[in-house]
Order: sequence, then C-alpha cells, then structure tokens
Amino acid sequence: MLSVHMEQWVNLKFLVKLEKTFTEACAMLKEVYGSECLSLTQILEWFKWFKEGRETTEDDPRPGRPSTSKMEENIEKIGKLIREDRRLSIRGLAEITGIDKECVRQILHESFNMHKVCAKLVPRLLTSEQKESRMNICADILNNIDTDNSDDPDLSDAVTLKGTRFESVEAVKAKATEVLNQLTEADFQHCFQQWKSRMERCRDRQGEYVEGEKVTTVFEELAARTRQLHFQRVTRYKKPGSTKNQDTQMTTEAYS
Repeated sequence: MLSVHMEQWVNLKFLVKLEKTFTEACAMLKEVYGSECLSLTQILEWFKWFKEGRETTEDDPRPGRPSTSKMEENIEKIGKLIREDRRLSIRGLAEITGIDKECVRQILHESFNMHKVCAKLVPRLLTSEQKESRMNICADILNNIDTDNSDDPDLSDAVTLKGTRFESVEAVKAKATEVLNQLTEADFQHCFQQWKSRMERCRDRQGEYVEGEKVTTVFEELAARTRQLHFQRVTRYKKPGSTKNQDTQMTTEAYS
C-alpha cells in the first residue's frame, strides 16, 4: 500500500502528463488531500522533476538524508506520538524517537502541516471532524455554565503601579507582592468570563481557528490579569548626583 506522500507523487506525475499547470495541479492535490497535502515547496520540486522527464516516484537517497522507507517510518512514529499527546515539544519528540530535531520539525510542518498554538501542536487546516469536535466540546461546557451574568465584577478600579517610582529592586518586589495579594474573587471571575467568551466564539464559528487570534486557557488569563496588576517593565535612570555605576532609581509602567 502506498503512503500518502507516494500516492501524491504518483498523482502529480499523472497530472503533469495531462499537461496541467502547476497551479491546477496544486489546487487538485489540496482539494483531495486537504491537511495531508504536500507543501508547496515539495509540489513545486516534484512538478519540475516530472516536467523534466523523471519517471520514478521513489525519492532519491541523499547524503545525510534517510531513505523514503526510513522517512515514512519516521513520519509514522511522529504521527503516533502526536496523536497520543499534542503537547509534546519538538525536542521531546526527537528524544523519544531518536530522530534529529530538524527532521522532526520538517515532518511536523510538511507531512502533518502542523504548528504550535499555545504550546500545543495543531493542524493548520482542521478537518470537518476536528471542527465538529471542538464545537461540540465548547457547546457542552457552555451548557453547564451558569449564564446569569448579573454579578459580573466591575473591574474599572483595577489597581496598577503606573507612574510609581521606587528606590530599589527590593521596593519594587515588596510593592508587587502587596498588589498580587490584592487579587480577589472578582479577578478570578473575570478570567473565567474571558475563557467562556472564547468558547462561545469557537462554538459560533463552528470550531474554526481564527487567524491571529491568541488561544488562551483560564490560567493564562489569570496570569495576564496578574501582570496587569504588576508592572510591564522596569526602566533605569540616573539618581541626581550619582555616577553611572551607582545605585539607580526605578520607575514602572503598568500594562495597558
């Protein structure tokens, strides 16, 4: 049985013999194979070879590159691990399989068309089953959430450290700790409300990813809320009468 990649190479060879253009061949492969389709670079490379008269669909062995059969074996290993745990990193996959990290990266990007979203490997193009699963999970959770928002907290009086100046790093730490200890139940409610809002968007868009939208968990929302009460950056400036290497004062600005 042909692998998905070899099957596409055979079909691409057939399309070239039918005198299809590169654009037409690309569109046809993407329509048939979806997220499993070869990358544009791979399609272009093989399209050019077949145009030049290449007949074999077996990949040529190259120095330092695994043979086609070995590559297919590696792809199968990586695919099995990713299906079991999508939070595995490229380094983790390389350590488990003994495959070079760059090869793992190539397999993920080109063979599975996957990339990292919030420390989780996900397909760039979701299948209809994946979209439906995402939508159903969000809908189930939302159905179990109390929809009464009458007690939503008013966060307009959030405490920040904007414009506050400190004499030392220790003073910054002390004030930051004081502010962090002021986190209330309302702050946690706000985080869960943001999480709920994201699930609603996922449900309403029928499980689709939105390009450029940051996918976060409730814990990341809480971290963002904490940073809002903390400081964005500490900038140094010279004390009056001090030398360049002496102690400096510090100013902090809150996250906007």
